[in-house]
Amino acid sequence: MSEKPTVLFVCVHNAGRSQMAAGFLRELAGERVEVLSAGSEPKDRINPVAIEAMAEEGIDIAGNTPKVLTVEAVRESDVVITMGCGDACPIFPGKRYEDWELEDPAGKDLETVRRVRDDIRARVESLVAELVPAA
Repeated sequence: MSEKPTVLFVCVHNAGRSQMAAGFLRELAGERVEVLSAGSEPKDRINPVAIEAMAEEGIDIAGNTPKVLTVEAVRESDVVITMGCGDACPIFPGKRYEDWELEDPAGKDLETVRRVRDDIRARVESLVAELVPAA
């Protein structure tokens, strides 16, 4: 793994789970980690309920844009995390792959999205502890 690891979060629409995970990782790891997110079938905008749930945590993901998953994004990443959506990612040797089983927040109420958000935060906190040990 490189000195500054790159983490790619992938979900189908790149509008909820992967955007929340990327937001938490940027907030918690700062400049110590390069953060990417993408989707196999990206929507045209971020889920507004996910935006609201993250705003409650002081994290603004409203300006983000869903992006399509590319082979290049996987190639340049050290860690690839899929969000329980069965996405077929290209497999490259030497990469760390994880699948996080998470409920899809699409079309869900704020209370449900908060539960998903909190689950993501706990997983990202563990990931940060592994990738960037305290100085």
